[in-house]
Amino acid sequence: MQRRLFLTAVCVVLFGACASGTTHASPASVTHPLATTRSSRSSAATTSIASQTTSASRLNTTTSTTPRSATTSAPATPSTVRAATTQTTTGVVGGTLHGTLKGRVITIDPGHNGANPQHTVDINKLVDIGTGLKACNTVGTATNDGYPEHAFNWDVGIRVAAKLRSLGAIVVMTHPNDSGWGPCITQRAAIANNAHSAAAVSIHADGGPPNGRGFHVIEPSLLPGLTDDIFGASARLGAALRNSVAANTVMPTSTYAGSRGIVVSGIYGGLNRANVPAVFIECANMRNASDAVLVKSSTFRDQLASAIARGIQQFVLQGG
Repeated sequence: MQRRLFLTAVCVVLFGACASGTTHASPASVTHPLATTRSSRSSAATTSIASQTTSASRLNTTTSTTPRSATTSAPATPSTVRAATTQTTTGVVGGTLHGTLKGRVITIDPGHNGANPQHTVDINKLVDIGTGLKACNTVGTATNDGYPEHAFNWDVGIRVAAKLRSLGAIVVMTHPNDSGWGPCITQRAAIANNAHSAAAVSIHADGGPPNGRGFHVIEPSLLPGLTDDIFGASARLGAALRNSVAANTVMPTSTYAGSRGIVVSGIYGGLNRANVPAVFIECANMRNASDAVLVKSSTFRDQLASAIARGIQQFVLQGG
């Protein structure tokens, strides 16, 4: 009788535990005021969380064993892009790790802006990047048939933001849409700093040599008084992004820039003025025929956004 009562009690405890569950609410959008950079001059800007038209309840990541080699290849086709997403692992990011970024702040900076070409006087004003003066912003590049970099950057950026929000992150966008101009490169860094971001990623596409392919991640170089406090963490963020994009997309690492998909540089104001782990990612070479096919593919852009989000997630979960 005592044994029967004991077994009954155990079953009650087990069934009670099995019936329990936890749901993760999506974080509310917030707006972070702009903080000043470490330069002697303060930069003023406003930040907002861009409303998303793209939703992602779950990230799908392509299975791969090793990063792709940086070699040239025949132009990609839509079927090539589809093939890279045929075998996916649902739940690797959006399932078993769902909600693990809850409350963590991530800044996504879609490079350039749609109205920059109409505001050349404004974007050509010089700003202090810590190692000298540089233009506030630029118009960016485009594919040979006219698909603009700023449109690509924005499309990928809002996809990344939606995927990160589905994991519980609070995402700060450096500008609310692709129809304005600016903000300046130093202001974009200040937005991420003021938000106390766990990571800041600026999304771009390159205008490299036509025979060069692939993506590369740009990390800040070690600049005493500027990047010495974020140098190591930014390198870890860059490696996480490089590894994820190489393993989970059809885009190879760059054949013309850096080494194994990594470039270290001290010429970018968005990195020099960062006080939080920060990198740029040049997602493709828009002047290359193969890469141009991919950047114009919505399927590839979503695949890329998933890989970027996964790289950010892995960096944050590993302690930054």
